[in-house]
Amino acid sequence: MKDAIAILDFGSQYTQLIARRVRELNIYCEIFPWDAPQSTIIAIQPRGYILSGGPASAYDKDAPTVQDFILQSGMPILGICYGMQALTLKLNGKVIPAEAREYGHAEVVVNERNNLLEEEHYKVWMSHGDRIDGLPDGFRTIASSQNSPYAAIANADNRIFGLQFHPEVHHTPLGKDILKAFAVNICQVTQNWTADAIIEQSVKAIREQVGNQKVLSAVSGGVDSSVATALVYEAVGNQLSAVFVDHGLLRKNERQTVEDAFRRKFGTQLITVDAEDLFLSKLENQQDPEEKRKIIGETFIRTFEAEANKLGEIPFLVQGTIYPDVVESSAPDRNKAQRIKSHHNVGGLPTDLKFKLVEPLRYLFKDEVRKVGEALGLPTELVWRQPFPGPGLAVRCLGELSCERLSTLREADAIFTDELTQAGLISRRPKDDQPQIGQAFAVLLPVRSVGVMGDQRTYQEAIALRAVYSQDFMTANWAHIPYELLGKISHRIVNEVKGVNRVVYDITGKPPATIEWE
Repeated sequence: MKDAIAILDFGSQYTQLIARRVRELNIYCEIFPWDAPQSTIIAIQPRGYILSGGPASAYDKDAPTVQDFILQSGMPILGICYGMQALTLKLNGKVIPAEAREYGHAEVVVNERNNLLEEEHYKVWMSHGDRIDGLPDGFRTIASSQNSPYAAIANADNRIFGLQFHPEVHHTPLGKDILKAFAVNICQVTQNWTADAIIEQSVKAIREQVGNQKVLSAVSGGVDSSVATALVYEAVGNQLSAVFVDHGLLRKNERQTVEDAFRRKFGTQLITVDAEDLFLSKLENQQDPEEKRKIIGETFIRTFEAEANKLGEIPFLVQGTIYPDVVESSAPDRNKAQRIKSHHNVGGLPTDLKFKLVEPLRYLFKDEVRKVGEALGLPTELVWRQPFPGPGLAVRCLGELSCERLSTLREADAIFTDELTQAGLISRRPKDDQPQIGQAFAVLLPVRSVGVMGDQRTYQEAIALRAVYSQDFMTANWAHIPYELLGKISHRIVNEVKGVNRVVYDITGKPPATIEWE
């Protein structure tokens, strides 16, 4: 891949956001561990390097450091937070603990003209506990804030820059412009990473991996698995067999919707497997969310293996794994990001997996997946449907799983999303100038409370409603739904859904919470 940016990950939870912001500029980038082999990193022919933040202190023993070949490459380098501090130490500058940690909003003043920071003032997001106490030779301070005298530094001659703040987060409104200045103006990368380019390269890679062999696609009904299936079909045509497993954990009317939409698009056969009894028996008496995900992941694979045996020898399995799945499932390892939760298609796979995985979306973000889906001609109702986790309602039905409780959740969820759709808060395809809820769903809580219905005492379960605004699904803000609409939704749920006498609304962002409850 020519015209790329290599991002070195020092363990920040924001590293994926750096990549997403760069991709939004139609520039290809790829994330590597800070200590990845030189041959692996230069394989993408990077035109510049971005060093992420991280949880360590650069002066600690065995702290992650900047590899020599990066500095010797002569390519532009941008260090962000820890990346800036690691650069400073590597080049014989000084980093010390700050007298007070700095988290939150700050204003940065640019005090020297440069080609990275083009404005005079920036509102930024700080998050650091160390600070620079001496610049390396050849570096100058190009911006400062009230608490950070070295908010931005540069060695213009060598095209090496450092930022104490985080340009990748939404809390730094002009951060994307800073990243663009680095990638386009300084690194001179061509902005050619488009949906058509993604499709072209993915099709080529799939054909190289699969050859003339058969492929089995795991269709879950969600955006990711549908687009992954479409990409593989584009590459290998009738070598693909698509299997849709109805595990009894789907949303209301989802099976029919998926079957109708899928068969309109593809000439290949869609095989539907009715496996509700199998999944629920495996999940009986299981309440731990991590175990649920692992059981579902393994049962999925075993189901596909059984179906593949009926179809003949099929060595490859398609999965809709995307970037957020990968980062949230990464196991704790030295200074790399901490695991948040296992995803059924990442952390829940059995060790004796008989398939070789085909994951054409593994390095794409959700917005890129949707653009690719549209370019492939997938139905709008599939491309822009509400995100749905691979384990389905199992991770939204907290506690014991049963047909009765799943039915309760399914009905409440349908009421919630129907009312939001009618109110124009979620739609098939959001308009650029109209804020849209990125994800909305109901959660059934294993909590009973006393209520009164028809002058009679009730002791029933509670439904929690969750709706968030999010562009990247790595961070999210809770949606401010009008009280009148929330009241209408609550009234309908308690009156129309059997077994529920209380409705609550989740007003927690991500972080500190995740979007899903489990």
